[in-house]
Amino acid sequence: QVQLVESGGGLVQAGGSLRLSCTASGRISNINVMGWYRQAPGKEREMVATITTGSNPDYADSVKGRFTISRDNAKNTVYLQMNSLKPEDTALYYCNLNQWRGSSWGQGTQVTVSS
Repeated sequence: QVQLVESGGGLVQAGGSLRLSCTASGRISNINVMGWYRQAPGKEREMVATITTGSNPDYADSVKGRFTISRDNAKNTVYLQMNSLKPEDTALYYCNLNQWRGSSWGQGTQVTVSS
């Protein structure tokens, strides 16, 4: 079983920055993909960014050039640096770890961007 604990959400003005962190613990394989997803009210959950253990990132088109995902494999931690935030980035952000044993989710951290 895997536990994911997120931190770093909050309220920020448009144009501002936030950094999310997520630390995984439990039965984690050496090869996995960690990532961030988000869900706004009334919308489906969508992928924001993912990163492999080899640090190969993938981004949603809506965040390319503004968000940067990174990870520390020794700490089983993934980060999401969010710059130039927009009101449409407002959502509950979930951390995800995907490995051969299955997919695990965090509880979510709220990001609110005011205009």
